[in-house]
Amino acid sequence: MVKRKTAIKIRKTHRYLGIFLGIQFLMWTISGMYFSWTDIDEIHGDQFRQDPIVASAFKDLISPSEVNLEEAIVSVKLREIDGEPFYWINGKQLFDARTGAEEKAISETEALKIAERNMLPELEVKGIELIEQVDNHSEYRGRPLPAYVISYETPENIKAYVSEKDGAFQTLRHRDWRWFDFLWMTHTMDYEGRDDFNTIVLRAFSILGLITVLSGFLLWYISSPTIRKIKKRNK
Repeated sequence: MVKRKTAIKIRKTHRYLGIFLGIQFLMWTISGMYFSWTDIDEIHGDQFRQDPIVASAFKDLISPSEVNLEEAIVSVKLREIDGEPFYWINGKQLFDARTGAEEKAISETEALKIAERNMLPELEVKGIELIEQVDNHSEYRGRPLPAYVISYETPENIKAYVSEKDGAFQTLRHRDWRWFDFLWMTHTMDYEGRDDFNTIVLRAFSILGLITVLSGFLLWYISSPTIRKIKKRNK
C-alpha cells in the first residue's frame, strides 16, 4: 500500500490543483453548455438580415478590361452600391461598371443603402460612424478597414459593418454574439486575440487538468476499502 505521507501529499496536490483550476473548469463547462444550447445562425444574426437578398440585373456595363488598371486582372466581382453597379477588381480597386471611373471610397449615404439592402426593413438606424482601426478584442477584428459602423435602435444593440473601400457588407454584431464571443475567449483561453487554440495558457491548464483527474483516480485507488480487501485476499 501507499505510505501515509505519500497519500497526504497526493491529497494536497489534488486539493490545491482543484482550487486553482476550479474557476477555469467552471468556465469551460458554462461556455460548453452555452455553445451546445444556442443556434449558431442566431448568433451570426441571420434573424436580423434580409433573406434572400434580391439580386439586381444591370445593362450597358462596360468590360472590366476597359477600366484604367495598370496590372492584369486576376479577379472581378460585381457589386451593387446604392442601386448602381461597380466592379471590385483584384481585391484592391472599385470602378463604376458603366463609366469605368474609379471610386476611392464609398460615402456614408452609400453605406447606409448597403446596410438597408442587407438588414430587415423594420430596423431603425440610430447612427453611423467610420472606424479606421480596432484592437484584438474588437467585435470587428480581422476584417477590412476603414469601415462604417451602422448602429440600430434595438434592445439587442445591433451594429452592421460595411467596408469603406469596396462597399461590401461585412458582418453584423448583436448582444448574443458578444456573449458568445466572451465565452469563446474563456473557452480557448486566448485573452489576446480570442481565436487561437494553441496558447501556452490553454496547454498548461489542460495538462494540469489531466493531472488533477489522474490524482483523483489515484486517491480513489489508494483509499478504496474494496481495493484493500482485494489486495489482502491476494496476499
